Amino acid sequence: MQKNEKMVEVYQAQNGMEAQVIKSLLESFNIPCFLKSNAAPSVHVLTMDGMGEVKIMVLESLAEKAKELIVSKNNA
Repeated sequence: MQKNEKMVEVYQAQNGMEAQVIKSLLESFNIPCFLKSNAAPSVHVLTMDGMGEVKIMVLESLAEKAKELIVSKNNA
């Protein structure tokens, strides 16, 4: 990790639940990440028109490894 390294998007989950699964996967491989969403927290479970999308953000130096893990999980 470099000082002032930027965070990049590696995946866009359709909802918070999917985002949490991906976050857990990455963290289990020691890849720190955070979730970024433009939607306000809500009591509504269903969302429309992409309002529930959540971006998975990781350090740029770990992006390729994170993407590989996500692809392998989605292909399993």
